[in-house]
Amino acid sequence: MNPVKIGDFWVGDGYPCFIVAEIGINHNGEVELAKKLIDATIFAGCNAVKFQKRTVDVVYTAEELAKPRENPFGLTNGDLKRGLEFGQEQYEEIDKYCKSKGIMWFVSCWDEASVDFIDQFNPSCYKIASASLTDDELLRYHRKKGKPIILSTGMSDLPMIRHAVEVLGESDLIIAHCTSTYPSKSEELNLKCIKTLKEEFGGVPIGYSGHEAGLATTVAAMVMGACMVERHITLDRSMWGSDHAASVEPQGMRILVQNIREIEKALGDGEIKIYESEIPIIKKLRRK
Repeated sequence: MNPVKIGDFWVGDGYPCFIVAEIGINHNGEVELAKKLIDATIFAGCNAVKFQKRTVDVVYTAEELAKPRENPFGLTNGDLKRGLEFGQEQYEEIDKYCKSKGIMWFVSCWDEASVDFIDQFNPSCYKIASASLTDDELLRYHRKKGKPIILSTGMSDLPMIRHAVEVLGESDLIIAHCTSTYPSKSEELNLKCIKTLKEEFGGVPIGYSGHEAGLATTVAAMVMGACMVERHITLDRSMWGSDHAASVEPQGMRILVQNIREIEKALGDGEIKIYESEIPIIKKLRRK
């Protein structure tokens, strides 16, 4: 398996788990809330924070945007989607804030114009959302930027994933097992797919992007071999917005990171041996 370097971090077997806090659209269109979520990411001890970027009129059909949907920005789905998008001024502020705090940030781009927009900030990598896995043109467009790519695999079967990997190539690629429901049911997480993906794509680090309500299954994903994990972060799971209920609050994210780091130490190297600390106990308890 070939590790992938994202910024200052190596992602792959034998390296610490790369932990990403997904802000996504949980900023609810407010830069100040985004900053608070960045602070929460740092408090939790995550390695990076992630956003989402869309050109609304390209990603969604006119029919979808016209659907009635009462929200803080208006009365249609389009009002909501446009209200949640950050532009040049907001992303410049996010870039400056993350740099001042020493935290890496990157983005899931849902269309080619968004890739070009985010590229001005020289991100360490790109994330391709599960919704875009079957968009060959967008996959190729990402690859032209020459940055490492994290590919989420929700809503996809193995032939679809094989094709996406064929389009992207295995170099500088991380594949993230994912279930695209919010929140996901435990019985639909299918964490054994991490092993399946590791066997199928032996040269590619495998990660996990989770949308479940709890923490235990994300820790289990790391134990099962996920080299990176990603969870949505929120200040309050009861806030308005489609992703908050499937997100983790700051204290929970901190516990998640601590649990992963503790288990990393506890996993060891698999060699059965006697520890120096056991020798006095041997002398005390063994008859022979």
